[in-house]
Amino acid sequence: MADGNRPDKVAFELVAPERVLASELVDMVVCPGADGDFGVLPEHSLLMSLLRPGVIEVYQGSQVTARIFVAGGFAEVNPQGCTVLAEEAMPVAELDAARARQRLQDAKDELGETKEELDRARCEREIAIAEAMLAASGAAAA
Repeated sequence: MADGNRPDKVAFELVAPERVLASELVDMVVCPGADGDFGVLPEHSLLMSLLRPGVIEVYQGSQVTARIFVAGGFAEVNPQGCTVLAEEAMPVAELDAARARQRLQDAKDELGETKEELDRARCEREIAIAEAMLAASGAAAA
């Protein structure tokens, strides 16, 4: 606590189906919200947001100490912290550009073959995820 009553850290937790990727006190978290990136600082107002495919950045001081790719999900923010429930997540360092390129190509191929609206929407989502993975890994989309 900064002054005994006010928190000086954000309790950040990121949960994916396979594992908990983060559970720590941090200075700030920047999330890829559906309507744009948003930062979470101590005592943030209440917020619920869908997440788009992208990278969550975790800060200690002015330094980014962790970069975590999320394929989507949602974030719940309150004055004490930020909880992210991700559909799929991994540290950016673990992204495999070759796998992301293959995922992108597979989704594009399937999109070209499907006629059903629901299947097309799923393929378009897969394309968006693969493109965001490539961007996060620093690789260019094919």
